[in-house]
Amino acid sequence: MTSVLRLPARRLSPLASILARVGIAAACLVITAVIVYLERDGYRDVTEEPIGWLDAFYYATVSLSTTGYGDITPYSDVARLTNTLVITPLRFLFLIVLVGTTVEVLTQRSRDDFRANRWRQRVNAHTVVVGFGVTGRSAVQAVLDQGTPAAEIVVVDRTRQAVDEATALGCVGVVGDATREEVLAAAEVAKAARVVVATDRDDTSVLVVLTARRLTPAATIVASARESQNITVLRQSGASIVIPTAESAGRLLGLSLASPVAGQIVEDLLEPVRGLEIIERAITPAELGVPPQSLLAHGVVVLAVVRDGAVHRFDEGVVTLLQKGDRVVVIRSSGTDSHPTHGTAY
Repeated sequence: MTSVLRLPARRLSPLASILARVGIAAACLVITAVIVYLERDGYRDVTEEPIGWLDAFYYATVSLSTTGYGDITPYSDVARLTNTLVITPLRFLFLIVLVGTTVEVLTQRSRDDFRANRWRQRVNAHTVVVGFGVTGRSAVQAVLDQGTPAAEIVVVDRTRQAVDEATALGCVGVVGDATREEVLAAAEVAKAARVVVATDRDDTSVLVVLTARRLTPAATIVASARESQNITVLRQSGASIVIPTAESAGRLLGLSLASPVAGQIVEDLLEPVRGLEIIERAITPAELGVPPQSLLAHGVVVLAVVRDGAVHRFDEGVVTLLQKGDRVVVIRSSGTDSHPTHGTAY
């Protein structure tokens, strides 16, 4: 299966555009035929027969298409004036519609190629989401909620319908089988900073992760696993993080049964557009040299500090003062701080 790059649409669909042009052309034809029939006494047929509706449509067809056989001609002054002032503009409009449709079909491909080439030249450090099912849609929405522009998200899926839904959100779409290297190359995975693998089969996810890791050794690859026994395989394939979707949902259900309040809080953390959210961000200049616990006074709970690539949890007591270059994983109220993917590290 070859890949097809689809950028967000900016105009009417091709079918609607063609139907509109067909409607204009048909209207020109009908208007011309009605005019000819109403002024039929001013027209002469070489057969010397009276002009009827069939003759009127015949004249309208050959006249608008500039064929002009000359077997039916206007001879009265009124008919010739009408041809000059009314039918000739309709002829121009008819030709513009037909020629314009052909030209647009030819230029559409050139315009799409130009936009695709420009996008490939500019895209960098973007997010690629493989699979746009329930999990993939949720992942895309979470990335959008974190402040990432939709244009910096590329969705890869086998079905055109799923990709069209993604482009409707403003994302860039690629139709194709993500287990094939050329499909991921069309999504510019080699330039991606983050890759989310959310296919509906674990064996497919393993192949996608293997291919993606070969193309982008430094990117963060997050994969979903339907079965817990496949977590190790996905990690060995190159996934940075593996999320067991079914088991995570089951644990949340069990937690909610045992402690409804705790389950509600976890659900709140998973819904970043309201209530609480958990994020990773760079420390601010005001936080330099202060204990992580002091951020609580500003409504921020520090769960971990990331220093030199190592993660130090709050309960380990390793980090006593925040240093330049540190990043923190915090719980905060939604929308109270800059987003991690767009903040400047201090």
